[in-house]
Amino acid sequence: MTLKVWEREQGNWAVLQVSGEMDLVTSPAVRQRVHDAVADGRRSLVLDLGEVRFCDSSGVGVLIAARRLMRSCQGRLRLILPAQGAVEGSHVNRVLAALGVRRLFEVYPDLASATAETDPLSA
Repeated sequence: MTLKVWEREQGNWAVLQVSGEMDLVTSPAVRQRVHDAVADGRRSLVLDLGEVRFCDSSGVGVLIAARRLMRSCQGRLRLILPAQGAVEGSHVNRVLAALGVRRLFEVYPDLASATAETDPLSA
């Protein structure tokens, strides 16, 4: 399976919707799209990973690098990881939890909640 990334805007947020498999071959495309968004001046980014069916360590590395990049430019990064299928939720959710890095991310179940301005300091 290949990887597809679509970009759109939702309020003040740039949303990258990712589908397919995030592995050694495909993950650099996500990394590049994150870098492109930052280069375009976007500081509020949502990665919608609800349609990602596989994620290996290189995909996790891209997510951690995206978090580091957004923090370095005083930006915000949120992940959409819906609770699909198994009790533990989506594949990416399970991988992040198994590696002990899920706590590093702001995780939301859907686009509406991920783009809500609930933090009074973020307005």
